[in-house]
Amino acid sequence: MKSGADTPWSVRQLYYACDEGQPRIFDQGLAAFVLGADQPALGHVSAVLLPAAAAEPVKRAALDNRLALALLAGRYSANAYAFSTRYQNCNQWLAELLAAAWGGIGAGPEARAQAQRWLAEQRYEPTRVEVGWRLVMWAGAVFVPWIHNDDHPDEDLEAARYRISLPAALEGLARAQLPQAERVQFCHTSAHMLVRRGWGAELSAACEPEAGDQVVVLD
Repeated sequence: MKSGADTPWSVRQLYYACDEGQPRIFDQGLAAFVLGADQPALGHVSAVLLPAAAAEPVKRAALDNRLALALLAGRYSANAYAFSTRYQNCNQWLAELLAAAWGGIGAGPEARAQAQRWLAEQRYEPTRVEVGWRLVMWAGAVFVPWIHNDDHPDEDLEAARYRISLPAALEGLARAQLPQAERVQFCHTSAHMLVRRGWGAELSAACEPEAGDQVVVLD
């Protein structure tokens, strides 16, 4: 956000505080958010540009501290099921924030449930993660403290599958609600920056250019 309560040009996000074992709402400067990667020499960012009429309610919702906190779950799970209020991951918080913004949902004890009902009514499609082996799912839930299985439907667990809010699902939600929304993907290596516009192919993991991409050589 260009202007915020505390930090200009900031990103409001759900942040899992590992030391506390609690999810928090955190406002981070845009530069730190974009550049805070594990591999500084290789990075990827995807941005969806919303029409002004749809972006304004999202901005208001994001800056509403009461609503942002009402949509925050008390417990974090990296693989949180998209239609359960038991846990939440960072992408799920954003999905519910978008639902609150576009569905006219206010702060209150039922905000998360209302947001998920709106998402279901809009036929929101969380990302399907095909684990393929139930033993892996069991082991993850036993040995990794931020992975859980007890919020997922039995049929998904039987099929060794998770349905989770991940970035691709959020992009799909925005595109389904707003066909005029635009996507811009960025990636960089130590030698170049690449820009790709549109809803076509995803950028490669190695940030390799294709026809139609804008390439900026870095000195």
